[in-house]
Amino acid sequence: MVMEVFVKLKLRSVGTSTGMIVPKEMLARMKVREDDVLFAVETPEGYLLTPYDPEVEKQLRVGREFMSNYRDTFRALAK
Repeated sequence: MVMEVFVKLKLRSVGTSTGMIVPKEMLARMKVREDDVLFAVETPEGYLLTPYDPEVEKQLRVGREFMSNYRDTFRALAK
């Protein structure tokens, strides 16, 4: 069973832009702090805010697949 937690976020004017006020508890649970970068990833359910760069995750996945495909070659090179 997945427990859904809803947090109300307030939008405020910041110069000519709009900023979002994020509660400290939410920042702590996301393991982020002031001046960190969050990524908004569009999903079928809406947007997901995450500190993990989806492009880096994609590159890591491709690298892991490459290393898995050439495991024996890397093992031989390591000798």
